[in-house]
Amino acid sequence: MHAAAAAAPIPLIQSRIYIIRGQKVLLDSDLAELYQVTTGNLNKSVQRNRDRFPEDFLFQLTREESESLRFQFGISNSSNSRRGGRRFHPYVFTEQGIAMLSGVLTSPRAVSVNIAIMRTFVRMRHLLATHEELAQRLDEVERQQLAQCWQMDEHGHKIEQLLALMDHLLTPEENLNPRRVGFPAV
Repeated sequence: MHAAAAAAPIPLIQSRIYIIRGQKVLLDSDLAELYQVTTGNLNKSVQRNRDRFPEDFLFQLTREESESLRFQFGISNSSNSRRGGRRFHPYVFTEQGIAMLSGVLTSPRAVSVNIAIMRTFVRMRHLLATHEELAQRLDEVERQQLAQCWQMDEHGHKIEQLLALMDHLLTPEENLNPRRVGFPAV
C-alpha cells in the first residue's frame, strides 16, 4: 500500500472538498488536520510564501461564506475563541493552491497527503466527466423513448377508442339503459 493512501484516504479527502465561488476547495483547517499540523502553523507557512499563492490559488472566506459553512457543516463558531472558535475567517485552497503547498510543506506526511489530494481531484474530474457522458446518453435514450411513447400513445389511443366502440356495440341495449327498480330517493 502506498504511503499516500495510508496517510489520507480518498473518501476522507473527498468529504472535505467544498464548492465555494464555483471552485472546488479545501479549508485550511481540514488541510492542517490532514497534514497533522496546526491551522496556525499551516497559515504561517503560507504567509511566509504569500507570493506563491495568488487569489485563484488561495482566498479568505467572507463572513457570509463562513456562516454558511458553519451552519451547513458544523464548523466552529468564530464569535467565541475560548470555545475553540476562530478569530479569522478560514482560508480555502483551490487545487492549484494545494499543489503549491507541496513546495512549501515538504515533510513526508505533507508529500503523501498532497499526492492523495491530487489523486482525489483527478478522480472527481473523471467521475464528473463520466457523469456528464452518462447524462448525455440518458437524455438521448429518454428522447428516443418519448418519441416511441408518443407514437405508441397515438396508436394506443386509437386502439382504446376502437375497443370502447366495440364494447358499446356488443353490449345489449338493455344493459345500457337498465330499468330502474325501487322507489326514487327523496
